Amino acid sequence: MEGIEGATSTPNRYTLKPNRINNEDILFCIDVDTESLVEMKATGPSGRPITRLDSIKQSILLFVNSKLSINPEHRFAFAALGKSASWLRKEFSSEVDSAIAALRGLSPNSSSGHADLTQLFRVAAHEARKSRAQNRILRVILIYCRSSTPPQHQWPANQKLFTLDVIYLHDKPGPENCPQKVYDALVDALEHVSEYEAYIFESGQGLTRVLFRHMCVLLSHPQQRCVQDDVDIPKSLAKKSPAADSAPGDENVPVSSQ
Repeated sequence: MEGIEGATSTPNRYTLKPNRINNEDILFCIDVDTESLVEMKATGPSGRPITRLDSIKQSILLFVNSKLSINPEHRFAFAALGKSASWLRKEFSSEVDSAIAALRGLSPNSSSGHADLTQLFRVAAHEARKSRAQNRILRVILIYCRSSTPPQHQWPANQKLFTLDVIYLHDKPGPENCPQKVYDALVDALEHVSEYEAYIFESGQGLTRVLFRHMCVLLSHPQQRCVQDDVDIPKSLAKKSPAADSAPGDENVPVSSQ
């Protein structure tokens, strides 16, 4: 963009370097440890308790539909994390029905325990090279649910071929739980492998709306992100002053923070 016509500033002062924003291939990896069956603080239409896994599936479908509304060229594939990662749906697709079918095949694994992310990173690196050959980029979104088992990985520090985002759902700290230690291990993994700015969000509240809010922030494209410390969205409506935005005579309608 050239300098503004008629301005006294130096020509080309506002010139921006052209930058291609690539379509994304997004690999969801969902933790299927038994802790994915922990109940959230919500119930379904029939009164049935909603588990973390139920909420994760719903939030992913929200993400897929929203992301395709932004750009129908984005594609998605799905994997499950037990002791290591395994494919649910290997082919990247822009079809919502493909995502629904993959999530229907997602079920908990009672023998998980230890979590090794090495295979996930190997798969992601392989797929990232294929994506680059098509002028696309690869992102992994890991949703992790274990409160006492930090993930492990073995991965060279100089291979940053994809971006890793993480959502961590956990229990409160206790004698058998160490969510802070798990969180720190996830941050280490994220920083170790990510090509672009990567985000990590956590919640021990058991609230579906918090999970959905985190997933909505992850709609942001890695090539267009600010650092996570500068993210100030979504803004709380409860903290917004009605007086600042209301004209004289306007009615101030209270907004619930729920």
